Amino acid sequence: MIEILDMPLQRITKTHLPTDYGDFDMYTFAYDETQQMPHLALVHPEADLSSPIILRIHSECLTGDLFASKRCDCGEQLKVSMEMIGKEKGMLIYLRQEGRGIGLINKMRAYNAQDEGMDTFDANVHLGFEPDERDFSMAIDILKEIGVSDIRLLTNNPEKLHAFDGTGIQLSERIPLIINPKEENKSYLETKMKKFGHLLKP
Repeated sequence: MIEILDMPLQRITKTHLPTDYGDFDMYTFAYDETQQMPHLALVHPEADLSSPIILRIHSECLTGDLFASKRCDCGEQLKVSMEMIGKEKGMLIYLRQEGRGIGLINKMRAYNAQDEGMDTFDANVHLGFEPDERDFSMAIDILKEIGVSDIRLLTNNPEKLHAFDGTGIQLSERIPLIINPKEENKSYLETKMKKFGHLLKP
């Protein structure tokens, strides 16, 4: 799990980022300026922060997001989210917590365990971790820093829904993010639904 330092998350930089999905303001958030892997927020410059804003909180998945891995649905979720966010003038929060929070090296070890017959839940436990080590409190801090108080959340993960309990941020709507399974990730998606409780039916 990524170490959370005993200091507040800070907004470090802001820049303009044109993308295939539209133009965005990109912010970096870190505990200090020496942190080399900051969390990111992409906010459409025409986003209406006074109304419920469409939002995706996406945890980093190098293999899926960058290399289009078929072992998961992460890259496709990111692409679909960005298309919707660009169209509806919303926001993406990109959290640097690879492999459900266990890091890339251990994620590779978990892949090897999966190739030997374990599912994604049991592979993490086999390596000595919780099934999901992620923490979404950083996303709450980022939303408050930017001034967002009402969201329409793109997610299938009930843990993300519960992350907003008692935070003062209103969750007005959950928008399902359903990706058609491939042969290579069919069992992965079944584990998401059966063991992690993900809401994978429209």
